[in-house]
Amino acid sequence: MYLTREEERILNGECGWANQTCMKILVRLGDLFDAQKLIPIDSAHVSGVSYKTLGDAPIEFLKALADCGGRVKVKTTLNPQSLDPKYLVKKLPENLVKKQLSILEQFDKMGLAQSLTCTPYYLSKVKSDSHLAWAESSAVVYANSILGARTNREGGPSALAAGIVGKTPNYGIHHPENRKPEAVVKVEARLRDETDFGALGIHLGKLLHDKIPVIENLQRPSVNKLKQLSAALATTGMTNMFHCGKCPKKQELEKITVQDSDLRRTVEELTTSQAKKPDLVFLGCPHCSLNEMKQIASLVQEKKVAPETEFWVCTSSHVKNIGEEYARDIEKSGGHVLTGVCTVVSWTEKLGIRTIVTNSAKTVYYAPSLCKAEAVLAPMKDCVKTALRG
Repeated sequence: MYLTREEERILNGECGWANQTCMKILVRLGDLFDAQKLIPIDSAHVSGVSYKTLGDAPIEFLKALADCGGRVKVKTTLNPQSLDPKYLVKKLPENLVKKQLSILEQFDKMGLAQSLTCTPYYLSKVKSDSHLAWAESSAVVYANSILGARTNREGGPSALAAGIVGKTPNYGIHHPENRKPEAVVKVEARLRDETDFGALGIHLGKLLHDKIPVIENLQRPSVNKLKQLSAALATTGMTNMFHCGKCPKKQELEKITVQDSDLRRTVEELTTSQAKKPDLVFLGCPHCSLNEMKQIASLVQEKKVAPETEFWVCTSSHVKNIGEEYARDIEKSGGHVLTGVCTVVSWTEKLGIRTIVTNSAKTVYYAPSLCKAEAVLAPMKDCVKTALRG
């Protein structure tokens, strides 16, 4: 891979160990995928923030980078952690809290924004055709497909390295020729709500693997429904984007048809609980938008969450601050608006949560393995009804 003189200086260690280490990561990645050069990025987004999934070993590496002068050169945001600063922090063991705070401290030293969200596109406008280095898979699919940006599905270390160097290897989705559709999906099923879009993503991810589809007949979906599709598609598959609309060259591409029966079967396979009273009703995977906060607030207006039922709404502190009135209404009902945390990578099992009801296909898919919980997939309105009746 071609390096500029400045990039060679960094690789040779002339700009310090932290920068050299990050450049080595990027050069190795570029060589692996036959990239010709590094390209500047507008932003990076780092995953691997939750202590639950990160563990102890990487903390020393992060500390070494921070202590040796590692500092981001472009806006670099963080994925959610394992707790929120007001509610779960009081309910979880002190040693877990300390470990989590230690991770955030290292990122803070390196200048990463304490965004702690899986929806960095809500923080500021993402330019079409901008080059990014994002590691959160749901955000990668959304950015490429809906926002028209260009980012491969980075790992946490490579996204951090890209943020510190300010560049990423030029391969994969960064090239226009690698963004062309490779399969045509004809949706004949009726897509009624966000859970149908999530089920569609789970179903297609298994069939497509890493192929880029053009999906026909999405029936004028809202951006919130497309967010659920993006997250679910990334959960079971490795594709980094999809196209909406008609495909001009159908005869040359693999064809997939999706029927109502496919979505019903997917929802049935995802649902692992028959419990009538869940321990947790959860909304916000991916993190809620301002519009979703408004919807939830209207659904709980003048109502109360049932006793002994946990009702969590997860979003970023950025969105909560903008939608302060909506957050206030949700919390007045007995719900908890949690910021900076993801239920999937939190310590729900330590809180005695064994059954979860949510509108997120991604959460339902991961709940049995990561949360040790059974789960039910239901639309937002039904989730709220469940929280209110217990």
